[in-house]
Amino acid sequence: YSHFSKPQNPPYLVYFTEDSNNFAADNKVYFKEANWVIELYTDKKELNIETRLEVLLEDAELYYEKYEAYIDSEKMYQVRYEI
Repeated sequence: YSHFSKPQNPPYLVYFTEDSNNFAADNKVYFKEANWVIELYTDKKELNIETRLEVLLEDAELYYEKYEAYIDSEKMYQVRYEI
């Protein structure tokens, strides 16, 4: 969850709750909704891993938004899925 205690060799995933979008009324939370993030880190573009992860999310009927960045200081790709 979130991070590792020591550096990992890519590819690897991390996941965490980024924030929430709860439904509330009368100062009470009636429905809790967490916004999750899954981040895939690779040292080269790994379309097969991305596709496998996306199939898992789609099979679970989870809507996601996908973002990609290259982290120059780490020489790694980050593919971010917001659920």
